[in-house]
Amino acid sequence: MTREQAQDLLHKHKLGQCTAEEQALLDRWYLHEASKQKAPDGPQDVLEEERLIWDRISQKIPDNNKGIRYLKKWYSIAAAVIFLCLSTGVYFFFKKRVSDNLITKTQSLKNDIAPGGNKAVLTLANGTRVILDDAKNGSITQNASVKVNKTGNGVLVYHFNKTISGNDVSASSEMNTITTPRGGQYQIELEDGTRIWLNAASSIKFPQAFTGKTRQVELSGEAYFEVAKNKTKPFIVKANGTQIQVFGTHFNINAYTDNSSIATTLLEGSVSMTYAATTIMLKPGQQGVTNQNGLPLKANFVDTEEIMAWKNGLFIFHDQTIANIMKQVSRWYDVDIEYKDGVQNKEFGGTISKYKNITELLNNLQLTQTIHYKLEGRRVIIMK
Repeated sequence: MTREQAQDLLHKHKLGQCTAEEQALLDRWYLHEASKQKAPDGPQDVLEEERLIWDRISQKIPDNNKGIRYLKKWYSIAAAVIFLCLSTGVYFFFKKRVSDNLITKTQSLKNDIAPGGNKAVLTLANGTRVILDDAKNGSITQNASVKVNKTGNGVLVYHFNKTISGNDVSASSEMNTITTPRGGQYQIELEDGTRIWLNAASSIKFPQAFTGKTRQVELSGEAYFEVAKNKTKPFIVKANGTQIQVFGTHFNINAYTDNSSIATTLLEGSVSMTYAATTIMLKPGQQGVTNQNGLPLKANFVDTEEIMAWKNGLFIFHDQTIANIMKQVSRWYDVDIEYKDGVQNKEFGGTISKYKNITELLNNLQLTQTIHYKLEGRRVIIMK
């Protein structure tokens, strides 16, 4: 809104003449302006912070009708809640409206659930399973051609002995698999220098060394790739019937089996995406989507920040349904989700660190007063 429009609505609110649509617009304006303000330095009482921020907002609008003075008290509770949210880097909103009453009951922390972490299992070609989160840093396994090291918390590195003459067929035929559970993630550096970030409830299968004409891996779930450049040896990812081919680039693949489509998002370079005998080329910022219902491949520009939030330690939702949000929550916190009252399609937006406990995320969704939740063990019940 312009200053004049905001002033008019403030005056109409004072006189009790706002329509429902005008009141919703005024609510959204206040929350938007408050979210942009910086909290004062040093310890402050929440309501005192609200007063200082409100003064900053009010300075932007001529106060000829003194409408702001009458609204201060009306908005103080909402602003106090907003500042509590902003202090932890959290802000959620409901797509259709913003409630004028943001008071809500918070869940008891005694049943809280911690976020996921660096957890994975390495399965070697001979069937040996290594629980990586329990393994000490250092050598995990090695043979004449390949050495596998855990170099830090959540990082596994493959080293290929290039002094061995000829192609080491045994190294290329020995397939390794890294699997993350719900509540887990892991990073792998393959022998060619390619780095892979594996999201929760995912797995990737790859040879110990790339000795053939291509570098091929198989993915289930979600992973982000930074592929080492090699013009003579393309890198190929196979995921649920889709093939992505690159020579050196950065991209993300979401191929969870509980999704109806497979999405490849390109951040840098170029990739080809093939599905059902159809191939498309992606440009940076584009996402290619394969639809398993028989629809053709399509590519669209997307918000890459939202796509890559999981790798960067965040949840970012832009008009996402509660069902899609809870899919991510379920995988990262290792919880089951139950819905009541038909709330699955309600849409939300917001940003929060994925390293917060689950109740902090759920409480901020609940602030919209469009949903509520109950936490029973590792089950989250979402309802009106």
